[in-house]
Amino acid sequence: MVIPVYNEQESLPELIRRTTTACESLGKEYEILLIDDGSSDNSAHMLVEASQAENSILCLFANRNYGQHSAIMAGFSHVTGDLIITLDADLQNPPEEIPRLVAKADEGYDVVGTVRQNRQDSWFRKPLRR
Repeated sequence: MVIPVYNEQESLPELIRRTTTACESLGKEYEILLIDDGSSDNSAHMLVEASQAENSILCLFANRNYGQHSAIMAGFSHVTGDLIITLDADLQNPPEEIPRLVAKADEGYDVVGTVRQNRQDSWFRKPLRR
């Protein structure tokens, strides 16, 4: 798992809990790589605590905000598994979909994706996503 994080202290506990539960349900070895992209809130500290509590959680820290794409690419260069799944830290994509993505990849697909439905964007973001 590669998950970029930027000022997500409110969603991190639930993100980590739900992502860990979904990965454990697979019965396979996994790692969750959380990349803090220069957060100004308590996210970085929370990631350190999570990685100390759980061996499967790893963290990278950027010294400033480089953007989601750069954070994901940094994650790609550090993961060790054969299958990489990206997830947004804001929980717009439910971690509970991870087993379905892995099942499709196990069928032999090189790339597996999802389409979000019933997005929960703020009033500010709705016009920007069209």
